[in-house]
Amino acid sequence: MSPADEAMERARQMRDKAKELNEAAERAGDPQERKRLQQKAARLKQQSEQESSMGSGDIYPSL
Repeated sequence: MSPADEAMERARQMRDKAKELNEAAERAGDPQERKRLQQKAARLKQQSEQESSMGSGDIYPSL
C-alpha cells in the first residue's frame, strides 16, 4: 500500500469514528456528555480532512 493510500485509509477510519461519535452524542442523555462527544467528533473530522489533503498531495491544509 502506498503512503497516499495509507493516508486515505486513516482519513476514512477517522471519518467513520467521527460518525460513530456523533451517533453516540445523539443518544446521550447527559448534555455535557453530548457536547463532549460532538466536540471529539468535530476534531476527528477535521483531522480526517487534513489526512485526506495530505494523502492527495495537497501541501496546504484546509483552514
